[in-house]
Parts: sequence; structure tokens; C-alpha cells
Amino acid sequence: MDLVSRHDVTAQALWYVAEGRIELRSEKLGPCPDDEHVLLRALFSGVSRGTERTVSAGRVPSSEFSRMRCPHQAGEFPYPVKYGYALVGEVEAGPADLVGRTVFALHPHQDRVCLPVADVRPLLEGLPPRRAVLAANMETALNILWDGNVSAGDRVLVVGGGVVGLLVAALARDAGAAVTVVDIRDERAAPSRALGVGFARPDAAPGEQDIVIHTSASEAGLALALDSARFEGAIVEASWYGDLMPRVALGGAFHSRRLRLVSSQVGAVSPGHRAEWSHARRLGRALELLCDRRFDVLLGEDIPFAEAPALLPDVLARADSHRMPVLRYT
Repeated sequence: MDLVSRHDVTAQALWYVAEGRIELRSEKLGPCPDDEHVLLRALFSGVSRGTERTVSAGRVPSSEFSRMRCPHQAGEFPYPVKYGYALVGEVEAGPADLVGRTVFALHPHQDRVCLPVADVRPLLEGLPPRRAVLAANMETALNILWDGNVSAGDRVLVVGGGVVGLLVAALARDAGAAVTVVDIRDERAAPSRALGVGFARPDAAPGEQDIVIHTSASEAGLALALDSARFEGAIVEASWYGDLMPRVALGGAFHSRRLRLVSSQVGAVSPGHRAEWSHARRLGRALELLCDRRFDVLLGEDIPFAEAPALLPDVLARADSHRMPVLRYT
């Protein structure tokens, strides 16, 4: 594709335009110089159920409008907004060493993309493009692991068996911890065990845990997390509630047991690793970790990109799946 034609590419992008309403909108891509940018043809993009459900519902708090912006977002919260951050595509044009490579980018759902070279990360050999859409969630899980200071021998409880919860459970298990996932949905037992960790219903959750990681974004889940920690144990709150205001049980035994409630969020590298780890290095590690085929259990149904406006609202409305929906562009 020559430089002139690259300046005249029309892309289709997914926009959240009102509660439960999604549109595909056309846009012209700007100049995409060979030596500075790449032109991508999208293959897959992953839909983050929790975050994009909140965006679709218009529940991003006004105080977080700026901090919640994703890279290359267009529009403003609450609507209309072009959102998403897990796109995998093939480089159609750009530096010779990248043309034909498959890359990951933190970019909204869009079928053609022009990006600075620094904003794409080539996939490692052995990492299928479809599985690579989990990279942003794997980054989150890695940061949660670091924020929790998980190490070999720790007893770790993960409350909430969604994509992020299961990813962090797998990482904690690989670090040598004894890990149990707790969820109200029995269907999350099979993926938990496929990732090598235990599973329990809330009424059978083990207590006296060294570290409890909460990812369910529910008031009941947070209460269970607090109840399950040992004396001077840590509870890592990794849920994002949007504009909801859950009650937190800081009475009772919270102080007498000297519990620690730790916030975790992917926007900044965990303090204990910040000196050595950049965002780019963390993303690279996330992609390396995804070379393990067991993580395919976390991928859900393919949704043709052209049909996303009709199908995606119902998919986001279902909170019962542990799998990530995948937009397919070809």
C-alpha cells in the first residue's frame, strides 16, 4: 500500500452512544508516515466485560472522566465515546521490520488503525492472535499480584472468578501460593481447576487466608473478603465499582484483627516494582505469560465486528460468564 492510499483509509470504529446502544461509525485515518507509524488491519479485539459494561451503562463517575480515558479514546464520557483497549492486528504498512507482523495495541475497537510504532507490541512466536486480546487483563492481574506481595507458600483467596480473578489466581498459583477461587457460580469451578487452582462456593470459603484478592465488584464479595483474612492479613481490592458506593464493614473485627485494605489499579505500576518496571516492560511480560495455552479457557464467543451493535449489548448485560467476548474482524 503506497503512502498516498494510506492517507485515504476509511475505518469503522465502535462507539458507545447511549445506555445499551452501540454504533459503528466511519472515520478517515490521518497521515501515517512510514518511518514513524504503522497501519494495522484488526484481527481481534477483546471486550472487558466489567469496564465496558460500566461505560455502556453511562456509569463512569464524573470525577473519573479523565483518569478513565483509554489510549486513543475519542469522544467524552458519558456518551458518545469510542472505547476499548485490547486490539490485535496485522501491520499492513510501516517500517519494513514490522510489515506483516501481528501486534497488540491498547486501542479502542476499530477495523483499521494508524498508530505510532511505540504504541504497538509484536506478538511472540507461539502466541495466537486471538489469545493475545487478554494482554490488558493479564497486565491488571500482574499488577494485582505485585500489590498483594504474593509469594510461595502464601494462602491466597480470590473472591470473584471472572477473567481478571482467574488470571490472578493462575499467577498466584504459579508463584507457589496455595490458591482458592470463590464464586457464587458453579460453572466457574471448571476453569478454576483447569488453571490449577481450587474452587469453593462462598459458604465453603476457607478462612485465615494470608492474602485475599477481591475482584467481584460486589458488596457481598467484599464482605466475604474481609471475613476470610487472617490476623494482620491483607485484602487487595481490585474491583472497580464505577458510580456505585458499596458499604464496607470497617466495624466489628476489622481493627482488632489489624486488617489491611489495599487498592490495586493498573494505571500505575505497583510501587514495589515501579523502579525497575515500566509500563512497556509490564505489557511485554503479560504477553509472554499468555504463551501458555491454558488461558484459552478464558476466551468466549466470537462476535463478528459488523454485528457488534446488535449483539454486544446483550453480551454485556450477562454477568454470569467467566469468558472474555472477542470481536472478530475477518
